[in-house]
Amino acid sequence: MCAGNFAKCLGGTLTLLSVIAFTANILLFFPGGKEVDIHHLSEEVWFFGGILGSGLLMLLPANMFLGLKESDCCGCCGTKRCGNRYAMFASILFAVIGFLGAGYSFVISAFSIQKGPKCLMDNNEWGYPFHNGDYLSDEDLWSKCREPKNVISWNLTLFSILLIVAVMQMVVCAIQVVNGLLGTVCIDCQCCGCCRGYGRV
Repeated sequence: MCAGNFAKCLGGTLTLLSVIAFTANILLFFPGGKEVDIHHLSEEVWFFGGILGSGLLMLLPANMFLGLKESDCCGCCGTKRCGNRYAMFASILFAVIGFLGAGYSFVISAFSIQKGPKCLMDNNEWGYPFHNGDYLSDEDLWSKCREPKNVISWNLTLFSILLIVAVMQMVVCAIQVVNGLLGTVCIDCQCCGCCRGYGRV
């Protein structure tokens, strides 16, 4: 498969993952599926890991990859469309940007899962009752959170989704770095068999 066509597939995958991440981050603003005071939201929600890192920022490489036409892979060996080689090289740079954005979302999600959600504690104060992820292995500790209802499972599920999405996005961007390198050195033209007219195999 040509590098340009393969990049389009990766771009479509990144777009879908971006929508999932964006949606998950939006839902985090409604812990337990309910609207609460903005001061009662976990701090990590405001870092917009899913909205910025895995969401909007990821659309840059996604659109770049989608713009690499399948036919372009057969033009990089000729003089008429040699700019396509540079387009493949540019996709590597965009892939790095996407990797960093997904990495940001990954760090925010992992830290939030470890820290636990902000909730109303037994002393009628809002705070973070968990330490070092102790609640992950002991559900009896969940009773420390009185409000919002189901906030622990809500945050844990959504941040886990963001974590998984971020990992998948980093993998996709890493694949495109390799794919872009192959396209830049014109291996994709060989797979298309379009270099024969230029005296290359």
